[in-house]
Amino acid sequence: MLAALASVCVVLTLAQISVGWGQAVRDGTGSKGSAGSSLTADEQPARPATADPNGRPSMWKTLTPEEEYVIVRKGTERPFTGQYTNAFEKGTYTCKRCGARLFESSSKFRSECGWPSFDDQIPGAVKWVPDADGVRTEILCAACGAHLGHVFSGEHLTARNTRYCVNSISMNFIPATQAVKTERAVFAAGCFWGVEYYLKQAPGVISTVVGYTGGRTEHPTYEQVCTGKTGHVEAVEVVFDANKTSYEQLARLFFEIHDFIQLNRQGPDVGTQYRSVVFCANDQHRQVAKRLIGLLKAKGYAVKTRVSPLGPFWPAEQHHQDYYGKTGKTPYCHLRRPVF
Repeated sequence: MLAALASVCVVLTLAQISVGWGQAVRDGTGSKGSAGSSLTADEQPARPATADPNGRPSMWKTLTPEEEYVIVRKGTERPFTGQYTNAFEKGTYTCKRCGARLFESSSKFRSECGWPSFDDQIPGAVKWVPDADGVRTEILCAACGAHLGHVFSGEHLTARNTRYCVNSISMNFIPATQAVKTERAVFAAGCFWGVEYYLKQAPGVISTVVGYTGGRTEHPTYEQVCTGKTGHVEAVEVVFDANKTSYEQLARLFFEIHDFIQLNRQGPDVGTQYRSVVFCANDQHRQVAKRLIGLLKAKGYAVKTRVSPLGPFWPAEQHHQDYYGKTGKTPYCHLRRPVF
């Protein structure tokens, strides 16, 4: 049956694809809502197809033994020895392993604790998880899962009353004079695994995070979103270099990789959490999205995509991040095709 289905996929015409192409392209595991995900938070992901001999995704930095001790094995560098403990130059702190932006220097403060301290993160950049000791809260890079340190609250050291205690060795620093002009985009187009797969490969993209937005529930879980009662959609947050690509180029890619004439579904995945939405951070982004939808309607497409203001974005569980990079599979309900 799967072999026959694969043959059908090869000969699909663009007309057939625009009507229901999402249902025809499978990876043999079924929809995500049923048996599509075999990973759990406690399982080790399979080696990605783009891994080096040690199993690391090829886009990640090769770590030294000292870096691996902290970033992978969750160790801690000695207090007052880190490169950035007493550094207060203007700029941006990024993940040592994957390069994702984590903290702005404006949120860094002196805590005299022995490690770099921040009272805020770049939105969606850092994930909080219970520490293995059962007491503290560990912080991870939301993009790659690298161990950063721990977060504490209630110390009243700053007005935000939060202290991200971070190992210097887990970060790199980009001075403001060398800073890249970055922008943020958030798109929802069905299963966030496939959406991230294509957006991550786009030129100029710095980082991607899959998560939930557009609803009411704070800190939602995947299981809660699947009920359809949170109002959230599965979405992808993209941080991109505005000197290398544009919001319009990414928005065009968004429309090319999913079936935007489907309502509250994408191929085999059905539910309001799979609706097509462009979440706009500013009026410029909103105008771009509206104009592209107008172009598609002029071509005869019955576009179901909604344009909404961007609200809180909640990063998804770690085993959902870069799912296809971890498993070496390809999307079952997303396929890029020209529409403009």
